[in-house]
Order: sequence, then structure tokens, then C-alpha cells
Amino acid sequence: MSEWTWEYEGYDPAAERLRESLCTLGNGYFATRGAVPESRAGLVHYPATYAAGVYNRLESTVAGRQVVNEDLVNLPNWLLLRFRLRSADGSAGPWFSPDARQLFDYRHTLDLRRATLTRTFRYWDDEAGMLGVEQNRLLDMTDPHLAALRTVFTAEEWSGEVEVESVLDGDVTNNNVYRYRSLNRNHLAQVRTGEAGTDTTWLRCRTSSSDIGISMAARTVVIGQLPTLSELRPSRHRAVHRLVIPIAPGRPAVVEKTVALHTAHDLAISDPLDAALDRVTTAGDFPTLLHSHLAAWQRLWRRADIQVPGEAGRVLRLHLFHLLQTLSPHTAELDVGVPARGLHGEAYRGHVFWDELFVLPYLNLHFPEVSRALLNYRHRRLPQACRAAGAAGRAGAMYPWQSGSDGREETQQLHLNPRSGRWLPDNSRLQHHVGSAVAYNVWQYCEATGDTEYLHTRGAEMLLQIARFWADTAEFDAELGRYRIRGVVGPDEYHDSYPDAARPGLDDNAYTNVTAAWVLSRALDLVRRLPAWRRQELFERIQLDGGELPEWEDISRRLLVPFHQGVISQFDGYGDLAELDWDAYRARYDSIRRLDRILEAEGDAVNRYQASKQADVLMLGYLFSPTELRDLFRRLGYDVDDKLWRRTVDYYLKRTSHGSTLSGLVHAWVLARVRRAEAWTYCQEALEQDVADIQGGTTGEGIHLGAMAGTLDLVQRGLTGLETREDALRLDPVPLPALSEYGFSLRYRGHWGVSIRLRSGQLGIGVPDSEESPIRVVLPDRAVIVAPGETCTLLLPDG
Repeated sequence: MSEWTWEYEGYDPAAERLRESLCTLGNGYFATRGAVPESRAGLVHYPATYAAGVYNRLESTVAGRQVVNEDLVNLPNWLLLRFRLRSADGSAGPWFSPDARQLFDYRHTLDLRRATLTRTFRYWDDEAGMLGVEQNRLLDMTDPHLAALRTVFTAEEWSGEVEVESVLDGDVTNNNVYRYRSLNRNHLAQVRTGEAGTDTTWLRCRTSSSDIGISMAARTVVIGQLPTLSELRPSRHRAVHRLVIPIAPGRPAVVEKTVALHTAHDLAISDPLDAALDRVTTAGDFPTLLHSHLAAWQRLWRRADIQVPGEAGRVLRLHLFHLLQTLSPHTAELDVGVPARGLHGEAYRGHVFWDELFVLPYLNLHFPEVSRALLNYRHRRLPQACRAAGAAGRAGAMYPWQSGSDGREETQQLHLNPRSGRWLPDNSRLQHHVGSAVAYNVWQYCEATGDTEYLHTRGAEMLLQIARFWADTAEFDAELGRYRIRGVVGPDEYHDSYPDAARPGLDDNAYTNVTAAWVLSRALDLVRRLPAWRRQELFERIQLDGGELPEWEDISRRLLVPFHQGVISQFDGYGDLAELDWDAYRARYDSIRRLDRILEAEGDAVNRYQASKQADVLMLGYLFSPTELRDLFRRLGYDVDDKLWRRTVDYYLKRTSHGSTLSGLVHAWVLARVRRAEAWTYCQEALEQDVADIQGGTTGEGIHLGAMAGTLDLVQRGLTGLETREDALRLDPVPLPALSEYGFSLRYRGHWGVSIRLRSGQLGIGVPDSEESPIRVVLPDRAVIVAPGETCTLLLPDG
């Protein structure tokens, strides 16, 4: 395989769902899994299409309780195209299935540069003979409403006919995640089909609760010859176009299926069906669509490509590919957030968590218009977050742990442990640190882009309302002389309460408290920077009393951070929990990543042990540079030097099961600056999470977008130490032998194409001659000015 392609040889039913996720094609507006065109959803295959932001809410009965869940909807299947052969005497063979035994040279090729998926194989039919098949598909990056599938059938030493059925199938459900099987999964209603002209079928439907109109139109044509039969057969749930095409050696049958998708969310349309029919009617043929599609992807790669040699580079480019398919420049026109599992599957129900914390730092420096749109998703839901805070008896904004269509809390009330078969309370809605992630993303975006207008308006509204929530949540403990935040859950989802406690939640989670202090201090900084008229206008808009600010200042300096045994405690009382016999559990189980499920199935509870699902305290080292982290603790009145931080890192390394795909990424980032020899192990784990399906079957339910984007940012910011603050690019590279050579370009405050290259211990920073102004680069021991047209090469200390 080349650095730009991923190939899968042979047909392995057990690996189909993993391949389907990794071969998903998308354009930011919608995406289609890399399933084979002739199969409907079943135990092996799961063809599915998802449009960004199209959710539906259903009620289900679970464990005797009524629960409501909102899901990203599996849309009608446009991909379905099946075929069978007719011999010279007219007899028809069986419909082709990839499960047929007489299958040869079977191969899928995902071309990252072209954003196409190609399937080739040869198939022996006992009645007709050998048939060669080549299929190419794309989801258009130029026109995000279009998709196309081109199939070429080639007869080898026989003549006859190939019969094709091109289908729009509305008889679909959400069935990608096995553990959701007991929930209501029928999201589509009022399915209707029809025909238009001689080669086009259509399907329209609505989501059953959110009432979003969805329409598809499919144009299926034979290229180069006339079919002997062409008939359109609409039925209630399926629109079928049946074709019979002559085929002979040297005279292949070529079928092109072009599909248009529109929903009622789209701008500048009157009716989704009219829009879909108009678009598919005027669309070019497959070569025409491919030509413009390739040009669009060429522009994307020019802005975002990353150069890393070897296998790590191949995986990083795959990660970038899936990031761009989920959050492309087309996303800037939509009201959507960052779906944690991309548009690739139904795990987490397509919800928006805190994963933008790992995604936006990369996008800020390549596609800032996309970052801004994703922040606008949060800003539009600020009123909902304020109402949620009010309902909880708090001021300000309390963003939900899981968000969907309208910003209400979408976290399920119960979750299933597949090991025990029991439904258990889900307390992850107490992860209020998601608000700090929103604030962090606002600040990082504005620092990277210099977008002060956004910072002073929408960004300020979010930042100050989140700060207001933290100030109102913190309680003063007179005995300790400190403020405390009680009843929360940190990033480590294993711990949601104290052992045998009647109520969920933990006190003084270090990550929550430190990031809350950071939010408060940034909010105060912003207020000081604002011109007087801006400040007055902002305070009036969000009804903020300036008298609250002295309290914010006090809280930002006196929030409690617990310690034990000379390390930072994950939360108050963490050090009092029992130690787990890690060796015993590793000996008994192939994997202990989901230790919570293992212990619950044994009648035990992970809340009793010093065992973490993922980095919690160490997340602080992911968000903040060593200098910034020391300053944060100093502001809080604590002296956290390098020795204490290293002890803390060592302590939690021994007590983390890495049950989250984000855990390896965070550990790689932190260890790159603390214990470089071990960092590469975690880098490899972060790179392999999805391609090797390390979590054991989860990738087939959707890729892990935050982890993928995080690996890109690990190179972009983690290894370079890149920060964008105080009107300078700050760099503090760390040598990592296994990733000692890399290069990328970025956009920084209006400068396009600033290049950063590391090779042979030398760091090169270049500014294109097309730029109008120089940039200031600050390293730990020097500062340089790089003028347009210049490249500054610096020898690193370990180089």
C-alpha cells in the first residue's frame, strides 16, 4: 500500500463492520459507511447514511422505566445496487452476494488523496461464467448534496445479460450498536416513493418526532449502450429501478447511479424533494463529478496535509482524512457540533461531548471558519445552558455532557453493562467540566486567529456565563479557607460516587477545580481588556452585575486542589480508596480496559478502587504547557514543581486501565515532556486505536473523532510545544526519536501557509513570500522574526 491508500484484500465477514467504518466517505454535510452496495443491514453488513445534525427523539421502555433518547438518524439507504447474471438462453442466476464461495481477487481500496472507495473482484456464476466487477464511489466535496456510484461489469469469454436493481430503500432502522437493541430504533415515518422521467426515482420521508423532511433522488443510467429493459418500480418503502443490459467480451456494461440528498434543514430551498430532483437532474456524469471532487480535495490537502515518514504518517493521514470528511468547510454553513464518533456510526447516538477539546486546536490553525461554526453551535445553545443552570439552582451556563439538536442534556439515564446484562444508572451528566472545555475552545480559537470581534461578542458571552456558573457552584469552606466544588464527575468516568454513597458525585475533582479557576481568571482578563462601551453592552446583554467580579477573583485564587502522598489527588478522598490487584485482573482477563464492567459483573464496584478509566489529573498537562500549569497552581496558592508533577504522572500511570481512546493520546502528550522513553508506546496506541480496533469492536460503531484529531494535534502542538498567545508563535520542541521528522503548514492570524519542519535536529519555520507581514517566533532561549519569503532554520539543543 502507498502512503495515500488503504487496501483490504479478501472477504472477511468478521471484519466487515470495522472496514465499513474506516472506509466511510463523507463531505461534512453527510456521510455513507463503506458497506457493499448489494447488501442490506444484517449481522455482517451495516450500510448507513447520516446527515450532520439530523436527530430524532424516541421513547423506550428499559428495565421497567420509560426513557427518552435522541439519536443521529440512519437515513434511507441510497447505496443499494444489486445484480445477477442472465445467460444466453435468458435464464437468471441468483442475486450476487459477497458471501458466495466463488469469489476471486476481492479487494477494497480507499484512496485518501482522491476520497474515493474502489471495490474490485471476479465472480464465477455456474450458468454464465466469470464476471469482473469494478465499483467506484464518491460523496462529492464540491456539491455536498451529491453522491455517486459507478459500476463496470466485464464478461470473460461469455455473452448474455446482467440484471441490475438500483434502489432507494426507506425500510431502515438504527441498528448499528448491539447494546441499544432493546431501545426503540424506528426513526423514519411517512415514507413515500415515486418516479420522475425515464431514469430517476425518488424517496421522501420525515423523522417521526423531530419532523425533519428528508428527500433523495437517484438517477441511474447505462453508459455507452441501450439496456434491453429499463423500468421504474416505486413501492411504499423502496423505489426500484430495474435494468437489463447486454454484456459480452469487449463490451462491458457500465452503470452510473447519482444521488441527491436534501433535508428540511437546508438553506435556500423550497421543498427537499423538489431540491433533490432538481439537483440530480442537473448533475454531471461520474467523470465530471469526479473531476471537481478531486479539485476540492486537492485544495483541502494543500491546507491541511501533514508529512510524517513511515507507518505513523500513513495512519495520521487517514485520521486527517476522516476529520475532514466529518468537519469540512461545508460544515461552516451548518448548525452542528463535533459528533464524538464522526458521521461513521451510531455509538453515543451521534451526540456532541467534549471531544471538540481535542478537535478544535487542530482546526483553528487550518480551517478557522469551521472552528468558528462549531463554537457557534455552542453559542446558539447558550440560552438552553443558562436554563439548565437555573433549573439546577445555579447562575450562568451549565452545558450538557451530551448535546444533540437543541442543547438540552441528552445523557441517557441508564446504560447497559454487556457483561452482566444489567441496566445501571448513568451519572455522567455530572461532568460539568464540559463547560470549561467550551470556554477553553473559545479562548484557543481567538488566540490562534486574532478574532477579537468574536472574543468580545459571542465568545465573551459564553466565557462569562460559564465563569458565572463556576462562581455560583463553588462553596466556601470556612474551616479550610478554600472554595470547594462538590457533587461532580471528572474525565475519569469510572468514579461517579463515593463507595456505598446514597448520592452520586465527587468533591473537588482536581481537573474540574483547576479548569474552573482558569475559566474565572480568563473571564476576568477579558473584562479588563474590553473597552468600556463593550463591557457595558456585554453586561447588559447577559445581565451581569459588575459587583460579582471581586468574588470571581477570590474564587479563582482559592479553589481547593486536594493532594495525598505527595501527588495531586484526582478528587478529595481518592487516596483513601483501596488499591486494586492489577496483576490478578490482567491474568484473568484478556483486556481490562473496561474494568468498570468487569467489576460490576462480579458484584463489585470500581468506585471502591484507585483505578481510572482514563487520564483525569493528567488532562491538565494536556491542556496547559508546563509553565502555564505552574502559574495556574501558583495562582491557587500551590507549589507544583517538576518533581511533584512527575510523581503525579508516575502515580496515575500505574492506576489507569485506558478504557477510553483518549487516554493513550493524553498520556503520550504528557510523557513526551516527562518520560520520553515511554511516550512512544502511548503514541502507538493512540495511532492504532481505530485501525486496529483496540477497544474490541467499538470502531465498527463509528470512529473516535477526538482521538484521531488529537493524534494530529500531538504532532502539531504536542511535539512542537506550539502555543499561539501574546501575538507570537511560541515553540518548545521535544525530541521524540520515533517521530523525529515531520512537517506541516498552518494558518496563523491571517498568515496562510506558515511552514514548520523538523529534520535532523533542526527546526525550520518559513513564511511564504505572498504574505505581507513577518511573524514573531519565540523559543525558550530566543526570539526571531521571520519575514515573508524567508525560512529560519534553528538547531535544537538535542539536535
